[in-house]
Amino acid sequence: MSTTRPDAPLVTCHVLTHVHWDREWYRPFEAFRARLAELAERVCDELDDGRTASFHLDGQTIVLSDVQALRPDLAARLRDHARAGRLTLGPWHVLADNQLVSGENLIRNLLTARRWGATAAGLSPVGYCPDTFGHPADLPRILTGFGMDTALVWRGAPDGTARFRWRSPDGSQVFAVNQGYHAAEVLWPEPDGAEGRALRLKEFARTERARLPEGPWLLMNGGDHLAPSDPVGALRDVEDTAAQERVALRHSTLEEFFTAARAAADEDRLPLVEGALRHRPGRLTFILPGTLSARTYLKQANAEAQMLLEQRAEPLLALHAPDDPALAAELGHAWELLLRNSPHDSICGCSVDEVHRENVTRFERVRQTADHVVLRALAAAGLDTRQYGAPADRELRFAVLNPRPQEAGGPVTVEILTAPGTHPSAVLGPDGAEVPFESVPLGPETAFEADIDLMPDSRPASRHRLALLARGVPALGHAVHTVRLTGTPAETATPRTEPAEHVLPLAGGAALTAADDATLTLRLPDGTELPGLGRLVDEGDRGDTYNFDPVPGDVPVTARLRAVRRVSSPVRTSLELDAEIALPRGLNDARDGRGTTVTAVAVAVTVTAWRDSAAPLEWDIRFDNAADDHRLRVHFPTPSPAGVWTADTHFSLLDHPVGPDMGPLPAEPAHEAEYGAVPVQTVSAVGEGTGRVAVAAAGLHERTGLASAHTASGSEELAVTLLRSVGWLSRFDLAARTTGAGPMLATPEAQCHGPQHFRLLVATGQQAEGDAGLVRLATAVKAPLHAVPLRPGATPVPRSPQPLTVDGAALTALKPAEDGRGLILRISNPTREAATVRLTTLPGTTAERVRLDESALPAPEPVGAELPLAPYALETLRLVTG
Repeated sequence: MSTTRPDAPLVTCHVLTHVHWDREWYRPFEAFRARLAELAERVCDELDDGRTASFHLDGQTIVLSDVQALRPDLAARLRDHARAGRLTLGPWHVLADNQLVSGENLIRNLLTARRWGATAAGLSPVGYCPDTFGHPADLPRILTGFGMDTALVWRGAPDGTARFRWRSPDGSQVFAVNQGYHAAEVLWPEPDGAEGRALRLKEFARTERARLPEGPWLLMNGGDHLAPSDPVGALRDVEDTAAQERVALRHSTLEEFFTAARAAADEDRLPLVEGALRHRPGRLTFILPGTLSARTYLKQANAEAQMLLEQRAEPLLALHAPDDPALAAELGHAWELLLRNSPHDSICGCSVDEVHRENVTRFERVRQTADHVVLRALAAAGLDTRQYGAPADRELRFAVLNPRPQEAGGPVTVEILTAPGTHPSAVLGPDGAEVPFESVPLGPETAFEADIDLMPDSRPASRHRLALLARGVPALGHAVHTVRLTGTPAETATPRTEPAEHVLPLAGGAALTAADDATLTLRLPDGTELPGLGRLVDEGDRGDTYNFDPVPGDVPVTARLRAVRRVSSPVRTSLELDAEIALPRGLNDARDGRGTTVTAVAVAVTVTAWRDSAAPLEWDIRFDNAADDHRLRVHFPTPSPAGVWTADTHFSLLDHPVGPDMGPLPAEPAHEAEYGAVPVQTVSAVGEGTGRVAVAAAGLHERTGLASAHTASGSEELAVTLLRSVGWLSRFDLAARTTGAGPMLATPEAQCHGPQHFRLLVATGQQAEGDAGLVRLATAVKAPLHAVPLRPGATPVPRSPQPLTVDGAALTALKPAEDGRGLILRISNPTREAATVRLTTLPGTTAERVRLDESALPAPEPVGAELPLAPYALETLRLVTG
């Protein structure tokens, strides 16, 4: 019996029959791809005979690629249905976790989808993000940069808000619909046939009428790996029920629904939501923040792969071999491999172990491909880096490469090969002046080189690691250094060790002192002290790959210092701390406490200060994880509380309130606790003035700004998660999430046993001052100077010309244009202050503003030598020479 009043307004309900296809999750990729081909064939058959009126093949074009690899005939049928308007897909190439990957990764994702969409009559024009575990603040600007002003979101959206305006920090805005994507059960025939369908439709109508009395509504008729059969017949079966509920059901597409939804909405009066969508979860709308730190090794590998492509391979190809079709194809292949690791069930670490073994292999393939592109692009620039021929016995050369668009200097390490029995005695800069350096012998080896134009060659050699501070390396160019060799090591270049020395002197009279808990106290020249830096804190974790779950009554474990020494060279000084942390081996059998068996885990902490006040501290942490079910974080307190902490998202630096680690545990079923953690791309900071502490790291995304009332130090702290060890994909017995988030499958490799290595850059006070200081620190991580040894006997140009300089902004992309016409330069002002950019290009080069998708603006806008950038601005320029 209907409870809907007969005079209730008739509401149109758009029924979108679809599938959400996780390429790998609780099954590995090949097992799911076989099922995808089966599903695609059934969908095509039902589109052919009319049992399905239209179908949305998820928001990603990669399903076409996956089907085509197995069944080219079936992929052709899918394209035919797309051209006929019966099948839609996109706008993404893969449905990535859009918080953990970089902004450029998301842009390449959409560009790749455009190429695939061109073979299937285009893509859905809706920003379809149905199942991501929250959404970043910069996503509206990325969508609008590709001509999309709508978004379908769910997790992280304000609970109970059905429609809203969503705005990025730069002012870009989309019309957003908050709608769960998994409603296959409403029209599903089992287990109770037509009667059950009718009851579930009534319940759906009641729920939607409470949210949106006048509609229109969207019924997402599908789910994870589910494609409902015969939706035309299903709607026919519930016609009478729909009429009783005053609902007009119609088969639809996302584009048709959003057109109707916008027409029905008074957009100016809709709620305005700014920033990231990570609002307090409602029933079943989990944002699953434990995925920010599950299997940290995947996040670290992803950050390295992004850096190799965005800051090395792509710019070098653009500048030195833009017309090389082979290298362009290799670069495209590398991006395709990286994108295939970007879906949330992949990069988030929340799949079965087999999936993540494949992820690791893909990341390695990205590195191999990127390295080859770099090798050939450097050769085109006149730098042969192949180690062929007899190792040098008198002198050799290496090139310091600068991926930044401004002249730069800073720390560099490089490994070189010399003839047996020879050692570096001096390093000369490009101008011939001697450069202070550090040299560490790594031992003898047999050097091997071969290439398509080089006969295989093996030679005895000695390997050495050099460290130095490079100066004045040209923007986007190189500076060649010469190493002189002799038969005896340079005594002054050999690091000197001082046992039991606890103090690390810093520039300007500051100093770091090691404490008994393996933390460091920074004493500034004015006497201000910052104690407790780098405190290691370990807690029990009874959660799964999706959520940290606290152990009742757990007492956090901290480290103890066993030994310390100071190591000095002409270019840097380090404190090496041998620490120990006593970790329970795992949970007890009841999973309600940590076990009584304890293992002592040795932790090596090295803090390095370069003899250059502009270089941040390097904080290196290594240990071998032998414990289960725990979370290890490193804390950085500040004596100068600010009430907020700052972190970068893709193209913006944003403030967040400090607070507790977690909110209250949920008392209702199917709910999730609120967590204080925020997904950070690279850099974060806490405190203000001389007490401000900033930390930058690649692949360590889970960070929390803790208020003083919630810390052991009584100060505001920045907590950075290094490792989270868990043994289950999902569990149904957690306190922080009161139902499962996936199947309950064991994932022993998510315990992350074995060697762990984390590298952080730390800046304090003036170095961390303002947004500009954080941008510099992030750049040191994302675009570091690096050095490559040159072929023995090579004599390249000592210092390259500067083909392009950009002062006043961060470079996020320099790449060949998609259409082959010139280069694409993308620059960012991630700060809250306006900036003026000074742009220098080669003579005869014109610069013109374009959209993110590289299409022309309605009115072309040429750019001169100076370009104003508003706060949080992102500009894409097309550079054409000649």
